[in-house]
Amino acid sequence: MQAVTDISVIIVNYNVRHFLEQCLNSVLKASHSLITEIIVVDNASVDDSCHMVKVKFPMVRLIENNLNVGFSRANNQGIKIATGRYILLLNPDTVIEEDTLEKCFRFMESHPNAGAMGVKMIDGKGNFLPESKRGFPTPMVSFWKIIGLTSLFPRSRIFGRYYLGHLPSDQIHTIDILPGAFMFIRKKVLEKTGLLDEEFFMYGEDIDLSWRIKQAGYENYYFPETTIIHYKGESTKKGSLNYVYTFYNAMIIFARKHFSSGSFRFFSLLIHMAIWLRAGFSALQRILFRISLPVADAAVIYLGYLLIRPFWEEYKFGQRNYYPPEYMQVVVPAYILVWLVAVFYSGGYEPPVRLWRIVRGILAGSLFILVVYALLPASLRFSRALILLGTLWTLVALPLERVFMRFAGWKDNALSFPKKKRIVIAGSYKEVQRVASLLNETGLPFELAGYVAEHRDEHSETDYLGTTDQLPEIIRVHAIDEIIFCARDIPSAQVIENMLRLSETRTEFKIAPEEGVSVIGSSSIDTPGAIYTLHYNLIARPSVRRIKRLMDTGVASLLLVFFPVIAWIIPRPLRLLRNIFRVFSGKNTWVGYFSGIPDSTYQLPPLRPGILSPADLYDSSKLSAELANTLNINYARDYRITRDLYIIAKAFRKLGR
Repeated sequence: MQAVTDISVIIVNYNVRHFLEQCLNSVLKASHSLITEIIVVDNASVDDSCHMVKVKFPMVRLIENNLNVGFSRANNQGIKIATGRYILLLNPDTVIEEDTLEKCFRFMESHPNAGAMGVKMIDGKGNFLPESKRGFPTPMVSFWKIIGLTSLFPRSRIFGRYYLGHLPSDQIHTIDILPGAFMFIRKKVLEKTGLLDEEFFMYGEDIDLSWRIKQAGYENYYFPETTIIHYKGESTKKGSLNYVYTFYNAMIIFARKHFSSGSFRFFSLLIHMAIWLRAGFSALQRILFRISLPVADAAVIYLGYLLIRPFWEEYKFGQRNYYPPEYMQVVVPAYILVWLVAVFYSGGYEPPVRLWRIVRGILAGSLFILVVYALLPASLRFSRALILLGTLWTLVALPLERVFMRFAGWKDNALSFPKKKRIVIAGSYKEVQRVASLLNETGLPFELAGYVAEHRDEHSETDYLGTTDQLPEIIRVHAIDEIIFCARDIPSAQVIENMLRLSETRTEFKIAPEEGVSVIGSSSIDTPGAIYTLHYNLIARPSVRRIKRLMDTGVASLLLVFFPVIAWIIPRPLRLLRNIFRVFSGKNTWVGYFSGIPDSTYQLPPLRPGILSPADLYDSSKLSAELANTLNINYARDYRITRDLYIIAKAFRKLGR
């Protein structure tokens, strides 16, 4: 006779492969004393999640959807095939302790009135997540949250009721609402309440189900005797307009179902006002943030010219106002525009702000200005010296401006200098060496201060610093910026315990999954987990894509100018002309991936279709799939503009294909 399954763990995944791998490892470790089945429902991920599950976790029941059906419907798919007496709805961006499942199981067995329960959640920095326990979002409770009084008075019985801030976070309580990231539910309760309401695509379904469980006569419990990590924010960024709309629209659906008609009308009006206010504020904030630094740069450069021009006029001509008003009204703004565009394409406005990117952009802009200046008629050439003086001023003023921003606390726009993180890795020496090798291959700047072990290492190497119990002293003495825990050697419970113990420090925490090629962590409550990975995504960086696009249009412009000559050299010149305009319009790039690979399993950053590819350096008829994949991977990982130009030069006669 087949044993009855104790718990069915259902995880809905959408493009978070590395988090899912870590989550599954923690669930497997927590399943040792119970009969547990794990069901992963994948919502059409494109990050190779399904392949990873099949290869590394063959015991997991995998449902592969052809499209993103939403959180509620995907969970229902899992619940319908689940055989457990209890259902755990678990987010993929979580890590549970080794005894989390057993503690929850025992609690539910000893509390027959419990319909469902949640646990204490912390973020990747070790901070308590207030959504671990929530109250019923009545119109007034929601109003206090929307206008910000909940944040101002988090422990108030009136204003802080959304997160039940008046209830201690280290005591068991009956609560109204459980978080969707971890909902441990008695299956027979779901048979009474029904499954998740699929009208909720994302957000709100946990509130709706929690309330229906209470309406069915059961209690929802907050259980802080076990703790999980919830990295948060992987499916929808909380500052985005999409999040605002999706979250508040879910609240409207909930209010329509459970509020009286009068309360619903008030709540609906309140929510719609919140959506428009948040959307408008978010849009305005993003626009102001994006233009603030270029506008400040333009003002600084213009101010410099207001000082430089009179000085030069006095020195050169012995009088002021030698140049016409148009010089300051038209010519100088044109110079400024060229410099700002050049700095933009150089990556000078891309965080982290680097000095060499700014200098490179200014010098490139000055070179362009001088070339154009030389081509202008004499009547429009005012002063080459003022261009050079303006360049000198810009080279000095823009970096100083960013240094000032750093001291003023505007860190997003401030000049930052590359700093090697001092890292400690916690685990066995062999696993530490593997993780250190992984970090070395990523090319990220770091300094390995040493390693710590769970227990004192009798045969330690010279870089052994101590045990995990000594981490507070190690952080202080060695000025550690980041700790990486090896999941193979350090139990999840101890990782979480250390994170809680060290949460007051400025140290960041990351976890290296066993046999994985990623290191996962999160530095704050609202930031997604940062990943150190060997995936080849250099070409996906915005700065690289801008440079590649600039190269594309530059080559297209040259080919168009010299087309009357090139047409006699290249086969199919009309196709070349077509390709030039397709590159101008952004439909194609001159060099892309080689596409003639059958059944390629590599998930590379997307690129526009290429006229040429790295394979054009070889005889494509004799190109093996393995070599073609290698060429594509290397192109994506180590993109250089010189490589594009080399391929174009070598395969020049193929540009008309």
